[in-house]
Amino acid sequence: MNEFDQFIKHELKAEYYARYTDDFTIVAERKEYLLSLLPRLAEFLRDNLALTLHPGKTSVHALHRGVDFLGYVIFPKHRLLRTKTKRRMFKNMRRRINEYRAGAISEFSLQQTLQSYLGVLSHANAHGVSEELKNQYWFFLN
Repeated sequence: MNEFDQFIKHELKAEYYARYTDDFTIVAERKEYLLSLLPRLAEFLRDNLALTLHPGKTSVHALHRGVDFLGYVIFPKHRLLRTKTKRRMFKNMRRRINEYRAGAISEFSLQQTLQSYLGVLSHANAHGVSEELKNQYWFFLN
């Protein structure tokens, strides 16, 4: 994907670009500019990396709606956890608690799961979600 990064930086000269593995985002002031990039991005990915843009995951919208990226919705001054990510986190935590109760995993392993999720939440404005997750852990554990 380095070739793609270089294309974005040097050919398209995108000022605000971020990528993690195969997920990327470009932020710009004008919607028309972003829409004009889509065919060029698709062509570069197809011709140089044998990749395609996922039609269901490609979007152009106003910044005030936030940028949905890597499990967060990122705004200019804060980050929120994506609702789907939050639901998955609580569902997985309940599953891990049930595995602990059944003796399939250790309490240490369960604590590692909790700490991992708290780490994810520490990168967002999610104090309430963190407290809710800790309460779920302690309530079901005891």
